[in-house]
Amino acid sequence: MSGRRKPRTAKSPEAKRSTGTRTNTEEKQTKTFEEQAANFNPPASGARPKKCGAPAKVKLDEEIKKDPKKTTASGARPKKCGAPAKVKLDEEIKKDPKKTTTATTAQTKPNVNCTASDANPETCGTKTKSPVDEKDNIISTIYKDKCAAEQPESTLKGKKGMTQLQMKQLSHDDSKKADDVKKTELRTTLNATLENLKIRMKEKSKASEVINKLEKVILKHLRSETIWFRQVEEPLHTGSYYENLKISNPDEFDIMFPIPVQRIDIQPFTEDGAFYVVSLKRGYNPLKRFQEDGKPLPASEILQDFRQEVIESIKDFPGVSIDRKKRGCPAVTLNIKVESRDISLDIVLCLVVQSSWPDFTSDGLKIEAWLGRKIKKDYKFKPYYLVSKYEGNGNDERDGILAKDCWRISFSHVEKEILKNHGSVKTCCEKDGTHCCRKDCLKLLKHLLSLLKEQDKSFAKFCSYHVKTTFLHACCSRTNDSQWAAADLTQCFEQLLIDFEKHLESRQLNNFFIPAQNLLSGCSQKSCKSLALRIKKEREEGFPIFKC
Repeated sequence: MSGRRKPRTAKSPEAKRSTGTRTNTEEKQTKTFEEQAANFNPPASGARPKKCGAPAKVKLDEEIKKDPKKTTASGARPKKCGAPAKVKLDEEIKKDPKKTTTATTAQTKPNVNCTASDANPETCGTKTKSPVDEKDNIISTIYKDKCAAEQPESTLKGKKGMTQLQMKQLSHDDSKKADDVKKTELRTTLNATLENLKIRMKEKSKASEVINKLEKVILKHLRSETIWFRQVEEPLHTGSYYENLKISNPDEFDIMFPIPVQRIDIQPFTEDGAFYVVSLKRGYNPLKRFQEDGKPLPASEILQDFRQEVIESIKDFPGVSIDRKKRGCPAVTLNIKVESRDISLDIVLCLVVQSSWPDFTSDGLKIEAWLGRKIKKDYKFKPYYLVSKYEGNGNDERDGILAKDCWRISFSHVEKEILKNHGSVKTCCEKDGTHCCRKDCLKLLKHLLSLLKEQDKSFAKFCSYHVKTTFLHACCSRTNDSQWAAADLTQCFEQLLIDFEKHLESRQLNNFFIPAQNLLSGCSQKSCKSLALRIKKEREEGFPIFKC
């Protein structure tokens, strides 16, 4: 026992020196180690973690083998569970959290109940690590964190062996494929619907031939057999058929028989500027026969006489019958049998006014950005028309004048010109020009509304003029032909539907020529919202109504 070295105790000088301040050599070695670990840059993403930092680690191992005392006498006492080293490590973590991970912190952080004075391996709950293990652990942790931070996302593996980037890309691809399939199906449905709506040339020519003959018969009678209507001018062909917007069958035609009037006085009958009271001034006009005692021209009486003359003119025309007069309707409706098909012809008497448009139109016809200022100026120099039409109860009176005797202003001839020359580029939809999908969108919306009206009678008050007005406003908001490209039919049609839905939800659709008139004022809020919901449902579900 005398030859053996006496073990150190807590009170021996060696123990006191070992627990004291670190030597300069130890501090320098620890500092060098920390600098190596902090400044360590992992290799490119292709290097494997277990080989990264190998030279530094080998060098450290060699130093440990040469002089183990430099590392084992670093000041960490097993009795205190490595508390000084842990405290130092915690301080380093606070300064630079990126140097260690949560797992490393959890492994190296002492138990919360462990203090510097009473900590020991049994009560601390954490196995005491030697300085060599501590350094190895820090090197490995810093390497892994830096390597993971610098490697691209494509090297991070998912649960099933796929990288996160691959998983995201797969999800994106699946979603894109589903959208493409949906768009393809929708495009196919719309194109098939348009194909079915086309009028066959053979049917079109037969219907046009009969209508033209009937038109000439009526015109000849008015000019030669009447006194009051002998000044009638050449008929104006209006409506969807003559605007190339007729769908399915050539079974509805609209023709206006205009009578020119000069030197007239017009006064608005309603506050929105859509209906007027008309009086002839001095001068000769056959229609003055209807104006008695200084009263204005009674639209109802003139329409009644005109109706009688039309009936007289077609009495010898085979296969023609006349519908009963509809309340508030300015047209005389004839039904013609063409082979096995019934054709409806609306004949409308109108007054032609060659003067400045009423003041109510000053804020309308916003086509400057779409068709140009020059085109708008040319349209404003055209005459306007007055037709025998009223809204509501015809016996409603205002200033001694009945509603049925007022006239509604019409710009149907201008509408026809706009739809005929609808492109911001003059060659739009011409034979050698670029084609757009404007008219196709309008046809589809008209067809959708007609089908919904067949299914739900509460939509009876909605008409194709609401659709046309929505379309004209849409063209003014999306003025470039590229925004109506033929290849983008699906998107353009859906956007037009969204426009119509917004008008219905707000119950506000301003007349294109007379902004003060709300065309939806005669429709209830309930029916407007109901129609908007039905259209939205069809749009979101891919228009199942077109597939029936």
